[in-house]
Amino acid sequence: MKTWKALIAALVLGALPAGVRAEVSELKIPLGAGGFGFLPLNMMQKHGLIEKYAEEAGLKVKVNWANIGGPAVMNDALLSGSAHFISAGPPAFLTLWDRTRGNIGVKSIGAISSMPMSLNARVSDLKDLDSISGSQKIAVTSVKVSIPSIIMQMYALKKYGKEQVFRFDPYTVTMAHPEALITLTSGSGTIVGHWASAPFDQRELKNPAIKTIMNSDDVMGGSTTFTMMSTTSRFQSENPKVFGAVVKALKRAQEMIAEDKKAAAAVLLEAMGGKGWSVEELVEILNEPGTKYTMKPENVLTYANFMHEIGSLKNKAAGLNDLFFDNPDVAGGN
Repeated sequence: MKTWKALIAALVLGALPAGVRAEVSELKIPLGAGGFGFLPLNMMQKHGLIEKYAEEAGLKVKVNWANIGGPAVMNDALLSGSAHFISAGPPAFLTLWDRTRGNIGVKSIGAISSMPMSLNARVSDLKDLDSISGSQKIAVTSVKVSIPSIIMQMYALKKYGKEQVFRFDPYTVTMAHPEALITLTSGSGTIVGHWASAPFDQRELKNPAIKTIMNSDDVMGGSTTFTMMSTTSRFQSENPKVFGAVVKALKRAQEMIAEDKKAAAAVLLEAMGGKGWSVEELVEILNEPGTKYTMKPENVLTYANFMHEIGSLKNKAAGLNDLFFDNPDVAGGN
C-alpha cells in the first residue's frame, strides 16, 4: 500500500507544471579555471550572495562550489547534470548553445568579465605566432574550444584565408594556467608560448625572457567578454526563483568588486591559495582599464558569427536574445 501511495505521489509530482514543483535545494556551481575572470564567483561564494537572494525569495538553498575548471570540463559538467550553472569563455558557451538547441537549450544569464588574453612567449624561441614550427607548442586552457584557439583561427582566416583557418591548432596543448606559467618560465621543454589571463599574464612578464607577442583584443578589435555564466532553459523554467537569485548574486558581486577593490583582491588571493601574489599586485590589475566586470556582453556575436562562418557552429545566432536569457543588464551588448 505504501509503495502504491509513493508511486502515485511521484506521478502527480511529475504531472505538475514546472512552477508548482519544488525548486532545487542544493545548487551545484563549478568555480571555473580561476584568476580574475572568475572573481565574481569567488565573491558570490565568500559572501553567500546566492543564499541571501534565495532566502529573500522564500527558499533555503545550499550552494556546492566545485573546484573544477576548463571549458571542456565545464561543458561536460552541465551536460551530465553534475553542475547547474557553469562559467567559461564565449567559444565554449557557443559550442554548447549550438549542441543543445532543441533539447535542454543552454543560454547565458550574462557576461561575468571582459579582459584581454595575451600570448606570452619566450622570445628566443618564438618571435611571433607565424614563426611557430616543428614540435613547438602553445599552452591554452582547452584545445579548439577555448578563447585563444578561436582567436588564432580568426587571425589565420584574416592572414591566410579560409583553407588555413585551423593552421595553428596542431601547435596547441591543453594546460591549466598555473602549470603553463611554470613550464613557460622554466625555459625548458616544447612549450614556447602561453595564452595567459590575469594575473598569470602579469607574472610571466616579470621574466625578462618573456614577451607578449599578441593579445585577443588586437584580433577582436576591442574589449571582449572573457567569461560568461550559463545554464539550461529547462533549469531556468523549473527553478525560476533560484535562477533569479543567481542573476542577482552575479550582478551584486560585480558591484562589490567596483566598490572595494582591495577587499575583492583579498578574496581572489584567498581563492588562489593565499600566496604567490600580494593584495597590492592584484589591486593594480583590477585598476587596469581592460579589466571590467559587467553583465553586458562584448563581441560575443563576433565570436558567434565567425564560428558559424567556419563551420564550428551549425546554427547562426539571430541576435543576443537567441543566446541570452531575458535580462535588462544584457541589453545593449553585442
